[in-house]
Amino acid sequence: MSNHTGRIEIDSEDDILKARQTAREVAEEIGLGTTDTTRIVTAVSELARNIYLYAGEGSMEWERIPEQNRNGLTFVFEDEGPGIADPEAALDGEYSTSNGMGRGLSGTQTLMDDMEIETEPGEGTTIRIRKWE
Repeated sequence: MSNHTGRIEIDSEDDILKARQTAREVAEEIGLGTTDTTRIVTAVSELARNIYLYAGEGSMEWERIPEQNRNGLTFVFEDEGPGIADPEAALDGEYSTSNGMGRGLSGTQTLMDDMEIETEPGEGTTIRIRKWE
């Protein structure tokens, strides 16, 4: 693969699988271990599925972050869907809008080193997640 950045449009179940596969490849490429790679793939799967389920379409962009003594990955998920009414409650795990198997935003946050949410009801959502080696 060896790109430093990439983008995947998400508007089907197949795109969720593409996002998962891409996340696995770039995590392995920068030398992340099995545990961190699995965490990234799980988080990417959850956020890609959320785009598909709640917004219908959106995108995932990824970028390798080289630093002097470590590597990292950032994934940005963007959609123009309904937004998240109460992101803090979602992060606290206080509510879920589906009965899915995913662990929701709170589970995603615990899997990653950093997570930022920008959302505006009726305008869409941008979620950034980051993992360092």
